[in-house]
Amino acid sequence: MIKPEKKIKKEKKRNIPEKLFYKIGEVSRITEVEPYVLRYWESEFPFLKPRKSRSGQRLYVKKDIETIFEIKRLLYEERYTIEGVKKKFMEPHLKVVEIDEDSVSQSHSAQEKLEHIKSRLRKIIQSL
Repeated sequence: MIKPEKKIKKEKKRNIPEKLFYKIGEVSRITEVEPYVLRYWESEFPFLKPRKSRSGQRLYVKKDIETIFEIKRLLYEERYTIEGVKKKFMEPHLKVVEIDEDSVSQSHSAQEKLEHIKSRLRKIIQSL
């Protein structure tokens, strides 16, 4: 008796070019998500908020693109609903960590700021 082959799901390699900011058209091409869907997701997911330029153009950072890939995976592959994705991102291990700007601004040198960020990250890792 011949066993049926198991389908191996390969994750697409995510080639995100190294840039500081990405416009919505670039993000659309990289993630293969239409711009109108990206704008809709911005309205549904409070954690997906790209910056805007002076002219009002959306400026995404690499972290935003990674978040979009995760939303896309949850919606299209895992078949979550919009509400399900919101709940999933509210789980402690997926929460976006906010840095206490007041304590960072008290550090004067770049080295001190990096050390402060490292110590905060170590605390976060220990809490997981």
